[in-house]
Amino acid sequence: MKTGITGRADTVVSPDKTAVNMKSGDLNVFATPAVVALIEQACFESVASYIEEGSSTVGVYMEINHIAATPPDKKVWAVSTLTEVDGRNLTFEAEAWDEDKCIAKAVHKRVIIDCARFLGKLN
Repeated sequence: MKTGITGRADTVVSPDKTAVNMKSGDLNVFATPAVVALIEQACFESVASYIEEGSSTVGVYMEINHIAATPPDKKVWAVSTLTEVDGRNLTFEAEAWDEDKCIAKAVHKRVIIDCARFLGKLN
């Protein structure tokens, strides 16, 4: 796997993705946890086809600056770029956008894991 891999995830600000409904605030705007999930989706999906069968990636770090609010019914998307590969550790830079502006910037880290071993640790 090499740096430069890009990803994208799209959604619409539906009622279940608002701060008031996600219990992360009391306003009817795109919730920060929903922005985080969208960025994670873009990063995860961008490298999924490069991961060996029986393996996956899990998010371990997110530094995010949610800089603008987005009202319901707007289209939003996240774009990611893989910026560093250090063994099993992957670092991404990402941005989230709505139809009018950049709404968030983030650094996200994921680790490649063996699914059976990872899940075995839960027992």
